[in-house]
This record gives sequence, structure tokens and C-alpha cells, in this order.
Amino acid sequence: MAEAHKILATIKTALEAGERQQYLDLANNHAPVVPPTRRVPIAGPEHRAELATSLARELELVGGKFAGIVSPAELSNRIVTLAREIGAKVIAIGEGASLDMDAIGEALERADIKVVKAVPVADSERLTMREQIANADLGIAEAEYGIASTGTLAVISTETRPGSLTLLPTASLIIVQIDRVVHDLAAMLAAHGPARLIEHRLTLITGPSRTADIEKRIVLGVHGPKALHVIVVWPRDE
Repeated sequence: MAEAHKILATIKTALEAGERQQYLDLANNHAPVVPPTRRVPIAGPEHRAELATSLARELELVGGKFAGIVSPAELSNRIVTLAREIGAKVIAIGEGASLDMDAIGEALERADIKVVKAVPVADSERLTMREQIANADLGIAEAEYGIASTGTLAVISTETRPGSLTLLPTASLIIVQIDRVVHDLAAMLAAHGPARLIEHRLTLITGPSRTADIEKRIVLGVHGPKALHVIVVWPRDE
């Protein structure tokens, strides 16, 4: 119980730190240093190798599969290769947080892989869209942050990037930019800020879906993807 209280206190401090910085910026009569809706690098270049190594190690410890570090130019080919490795015939994708998902979708289609694009639809068509995503062999989403100390991916859901992409398909591929990998949950929450937590649902994903509800035996894939693959994008000029 004491440990739980310590974790909650750390989260509260991190959120308040982010909020204080925004108030200080406003008090000084200029825009916030880190506008909550603007995507800017979080991790400094000096720690990126260490953070990427930790993220990969912790991800594998919780059953995830680290699919490597690639440059932006190599990303589409790596995804096509991964899709072939796992035998994915149908892939669901949404809008990227910063990546050009249309380019990735086109590369997949050139490889004769069917692509289901998550797009805003009328309420009457929403169930059909969810069924198409659920029937995909692989769902692809871009994480807003990677948390190195736990191998966790933080994904924001929007109308064009629904949470179903990381929940319904049999397997999930999450892509994260190296400059969005932070050390721990407190650093992520401080960078994210309380305002954005209210605006959009934030999902923290640590390894593939698992449960131990029945006889305390761990079973994968009952409530979500059975496999989780992660790719880190790192520009070569850094």
C-alpha cells in the first residue's frame, strides 16, 4: 500500500510540474515553452541510446517483441517485412501522430497486403468499421511516448486514430519516435501535461494483452492483441 501511495504521489507531482510551467509561461506574458498540442522532442540526444536500449529490454521482459530501430526512410520497408514475417494479410492503420501513415499504407498495398484505414464515419457505420479493424491481422499505431523504464507505449486515441487499432486486431505494431522516449511515467506525465489528459484518452500499453483470471494461469490475447511489436524511428543524421 505504501508503494502505491508513493507512485500516486510521483504522478501528482509530475502533473503539477507540467501545469506550473504553463502558468509561469503565461505569467511572463509569452506562450508556453511546450504548447500542450504541439509535438516537440522530449528526450535529449545525449540519452537516446540508453533510453532505446532500456525500452527494448523492458519490452521483451513483458512479452513484447522489439522489431528494431530504423530511419524514417527505412520504416515502410521494415513494416512490410514484419507483415510478411507474421503472415499478415489485412492491416488496419489510422492517422499518425507525426508519421505519414498514408505512405506506409501505400507501401503495404504495393506488397499486396490489404489495408483498412480508420477514418471518421457516421454512427450508423461505426460498427462496420470496428468489425473491419477487428478482423485485421495487425493493427498499426504511432505512440505519443515510449517509457523506457517499463517498456510501455503511451498511445493517444482520436477520431482518426481510434483505440480499437491497438485493442481489436490479433497483433499490434506500435511505432515511436526516439525523441519521444522518456525515462519513466512521471517524466511522460510532466511532458504531456494535465490539459491533454482531459482532451484525449491516453492508453498505456505494456506488453501484449494478458489475463490470469482463470486459475491464476497467464493467458495471452484474451482481452486484446496476443502479440505486440515495437519499432523505434531514429533519424540517421542524429
